[in-house]
Amino acid sequence: MAFLGLFRVSRRLLRSSVSATPSSSFAVLQSQHKSLSNPVTTHYSNPFTKCYPLCNYNYQVWSKGKELHQEKFLGGVGWNYRLVGGMSSSSSSVMEGKPKKDDKEKSDGGGVKEASWIDLYLPEEVRGYAKLARLDKPIGTWLLAWPCMWSIALAADPGSLPSFKYMALFGCGALLLRGAGCTINDLLDQDIDTKVDRTKLRPIASGLLTPFQGIQFLGLQLLLGLGILLQLNNYSRVLGASSLLLVFSYPLMKRFTFWPQAFLGLTINWGALLGWTAVKGSIDPAVVLPLYLSGVCWTLVYDTIYAHQDKEDDVKVGVKSTALRFGDNTKLWLTGFGTASMGFLALSGLSADLGWQYYASLAAASGQLGWQIGTADLSSGPDCSRKFVSNKWFGAIIFSGVVLGRSFQ
Repeated sequence: MAFLGLFRVSRRLLRSSVSATPSSSFAVLQSQHKSLSNPVTTHYSNPFTKCYPLCNYNYQVWSKGKELHQEKFLGGVGWNYRLVGGMSSSSSSVMEGKPKKDDKEKSDGGGVKEASWIDLYLPEEVRGYAKLARLDKPIGTWLLAWPCMWSIALAADPGSLPSFKYMALFGCGALLLRGAGCTINDLLDQDIDTKVDRTKLRPIASGLLTPFQGIQFLGLQLLLGLGILLQLNNYSRVLGASSLLLVFSYPLMKRFTFWPQAFLGLTINWGALLGWTAVKGSIDPAVVLPLYLSGVCWTLVYDTIYAHQDKEDDVKVGVKSTALRFGDNTKLWLTGFGTASMGFLALSGLSADLGWQYYASLAAASGQLGWQIGTADLSSGPDCSRKFVSNKWFGAIIFSGVVLGRSFQ
């Protein structure tokens, strides 16, 4: 009973501290807003603070048009509380235990980002470098690694599994080269990234890292990548080193052509050539060239979908993309590139004499690619991002088909 009495008294005290009367509360908030041009943060304490430390309230007051709003935070969960026209009532207040859907979409694609595992677990001094290498977004590494894995699996002897040694080497190489490519991209595009909502919080654009620190980190990544390249045969070393020309030139293409996605395809699928040569010591054009071209067409599909997130910002800053080039005909173009990709994959399998399991996987992969193109909402950034990320499964389906088709020959 004593506890209940204390609780009722505390509620009265809290209610009177926040708004003794609607008109006086609104007058105080108005005077605060007029006296300061910046948002005002006012703190109120709960009588139960000593017993319940999470019951401290923080009210942030700001102006939006003619309305004054308060945002109350309780134990890290945001509750929105509105005062309109001097009236305060439960009917005019909105309490939210979860972010609104619109707010979440803005945080996914805009300048406000949700905390990733980098922010939670890595030391502060290395977080910028981890974000520069996009370690919190592994999809880029998957998209770079899958053509390598396809090629290594194709190069396996009939009835054998692909070489785990080369798969491990190329997996590490994909992680390093993808990180190096992102670093080069951020160094060259820092002036553009600051003007695009989705990219303005990248480490160099936001000032978290200096360009010189980015160059130092790039040197480290390339040095580690060289260590992996030296594990391969001489033919593969020359072929792998030649890809750096594409890696360094790709970020510039959006300034000159509407087809930067095609240049990305030429760059990111280089492993389709390199994986075979690492295992065989030579190149077989009948097998690896169709595989490489299929990857280029595949990249045109997924990266055009991805580019639709930024098309409005691209127009503002004056850069180009296939999303702008294709416009309302995007899905027609993507259907053509998707069909070409599957055709080249079939041709590569025929040249490598793969079993029927491979062609079954092509049917499944065609369905996945058709689902992407058919259901993509090109006006929704979050949906474009989800379709883009789903391509890791497309790569996995093709890889499993190559492994099965070669193992059961």
